[in-house]
Amino acid sequence: MTNALFSLGREGFLDGSIDWDTDDIRAMLVKDTYTFDDTDKFLSDIGSVDNGRSAALGTKTVTQGVADAADTTITATSAVACNALMLFKHTGSDSTARLIAYIDTATGLPVTPAASGVVNVAWDNGSNKIFKL
Repeated sequence: MTNALFSLGREGFLDGSIDWDTDDIRAMLVKDTYTFDDTDKFLSDIGSVDNGRSAALGTKTVTQGVADAADTTITATSAVACNALMLFKHTGSDSTARLIAYIDTATGLPVTPAASGVVNVAWDNGSNKIFKL
């Protein structure tokens, strides 16, 4: 697989239900048991593959259709292999937390963190940053 935006996440940008620079956007460390499914819409659709979540991403920008944010950290909940990060709009409920992006091609992935270990997430500084619409 390669990094991808969820189609229903793209739809959310177009219909206004996701606003990158004002919404509470977070990252999740994804266990390697997950297989990307473009029809997944909410966190509740992906099963029990969560291995820790970040706080709200800070310093988000949208310049020229490129999504960026400050680097972040995720504290792993268990010592299991993880092969991706997922970005989502945090709403307080997994049944309404909209999936945005699946990132499995990045420096440091895959990773097997220690239980309660901190995983540093440094977003790409290239021209497409986190992703480009």
